[in-house]
Formats: sequence, C-alpha cells, structure tokens
Amino acid sequence: MDKEISTPEVTKCGYVTLIGATNAGKSTLLNQLVGAKIAIVTPKVQTTRARVTAIAIEDNAQIIFVDTPGIFTPSRRLETAMVNAAWDGAKDADILAMVIDVKRGISKDVERILEGLEKTGKRAHLVLNKIDLIKRDSLLGLAKELTDRGMFDEVFMISALDGDGVAHLRSSLAKQMPEGPWLFPEDQLAIAPMRNLAAEITREKLFLRMNQELPYSLTVETEKWEDRKDGSVKIDQVIYVSRENHKPMILGKGGQAIKKIGEMAREELEESLGTRVHLFLFVKVREKWLDDPERYREMGLDFPKS
Repeated sequence: MDKEISTPEVTKCGYVTLIGATNAGKSTLLNQLVGAKIAIVTPKVQTTRARVTAIAIEDNAQIIFVDTPGIFTPSRRLETAMVNAAWDGAKDADILAMVIDVKRGISKDVERILEGLEKTGKRAHLVLNKIDLIKRDSLLGLAKELTDRGMFDEVFMISALDGDGVAHLRSSLAKQMPEGPWLFPEDQLAIAPMRNLAAEITREKLFLRMNQELPYSLTVETEKWEDRKDGSVKIDQVIYVSRENHKPMILGKGGQAIKKIGEMAREELEESLGTRVHLFLFVKVREKWLDDPERYREMGLDFPKS
C-alpha cells in the first residue's frame, strides 16, 4: 500500500456489497481485498454488527467494498438491526457478491439469503470461500447446485484466509465497475471515523481474549480522543455491559483481564496510527442499552421499532 498511485485519465468507480451468512469469511475477505485490516475478525458469530466500508484501487478503478453483518434469523432487537443493515447494504450496490463457506454448504441461513435474493430479483456474483477445506469434487458439486438456481452471474473460488484467488476476484470486479470519477482520495482505505475504528479494535480484543465468556450484550464506545503535543494520542473508551454481574467478567481477577485487553488493543492502535497511544478502558453498566436508539446510532445501525 506504500506505492504511489497516479489517477488515470479514464476512471471507473462503483460499490461492491458482500453478503452472506454469519462466519462466511466476509470480513477476512474485505481485509484481503483492500490489503489492510479494516474489519475486525474473530471466531465468534455475529462479530460484524454494522456495515463496514473500505476502498481499493485496481488499475483505473476505485472499488468501494461494503461488508455487511451476517444474515441469519434474528431473535433480538440488535440482531434485527444487524440483519436490516445487511439487506440495506445490498440495495444500491453496483455488484452484489454472496460469500458462502463451502465447508458449511447450503445451510438454513444460506437458503434464507437465496430466497431473499429471489424475492428482490437481484443477481449476484457467487464467492465460494474456504475452498482449501473441502475436496474438489464436493466443491464443484456445490458450485453447480448453486449456479443451477440461475441467480449468479459469475463464480469465484477463493480462500480469504490465505488470499488464494482474491487478486483474480478484485481484478474481475475492477473491470466491471461503471465509468465515473473516483469518489474518495487515492490514499483513503476506509469510510469511518478513527474513533469508531478504535472502538472496534478494542471490541475485537474482547472477543479474542474472552471467547465464549464474553457477554453478547456488550458494546465499546470511544468517549474521548486527545491528540497531544508530543504526537501521542490519549483515548478513553467505555465498555458497556447490560448487567452488573458482567463487569467482573470483563475486569478479571485483580483487573488482569481488562489490563491484557487494553495492552492488545493499544498495540494494534499504535501500529495503525503510527504513534504512541495512551489507552484507558472503563467498564460501565447500562442495563437497557439494547433499547437505546442512541447506542444504535453510535454503532451505525438504524434502530428497529421492535
């Protein structure tokens, strides 16, 4: 990403939205397509809560990638907001790319997405991910079963984790972008305030550190961001939980858990920002934050009425 980019005379620009079931590998793919870590990635389902937008330059095309939350059957208000965000992200895309975990195949959630595409009449590119995890015969059989449905324009077989096939996917998408001016500066990689990206980094470290112990009803917000005279940055973040008994889980014995989480987040923030970071984490209880429209706006989600 350090190479100098010169804007060509004839340019292309368009939106590509990634949709799929939870843990299909969309966020890993987004990071590979852009060549930088924009979306957080964890083994926990429903890690991505709101749309994440990142930008890549390929030849004369600027591709604006939109990573959406995994689509599944929601049972809570937050889940409904996440699924709505995913479908909203698909509406105005120049190209829709459906990412499928080939190891899981056509699951109930995948079937539900296929039915949704059929209802809207939208066509998509089929991106079969994690191809290194199944035998070739099974992969080809799955590809045929899906393409026989008649809603996919092209099929790409990739491994987002190791990058296999991703360059070909990006190149193909670039050629299909409509002619038009680039919408963002050549060196911009993401469309999100840095304070939001910083909160996502801390949320990722919470997932990775606590794994299954992590309370579902948890969110992170950057409350203060101070650029200091010595070039360093002071960041205050609040980890909101919905119950009092969740606080000790985050803090850990003697505060060791939150200390480690803070260290992990600070290291990545320093690498991303290229400067020293003073990160301060606080844990607060906000019992009904899942019913607070302001918290949804902070996450980039529309607040569902029910």
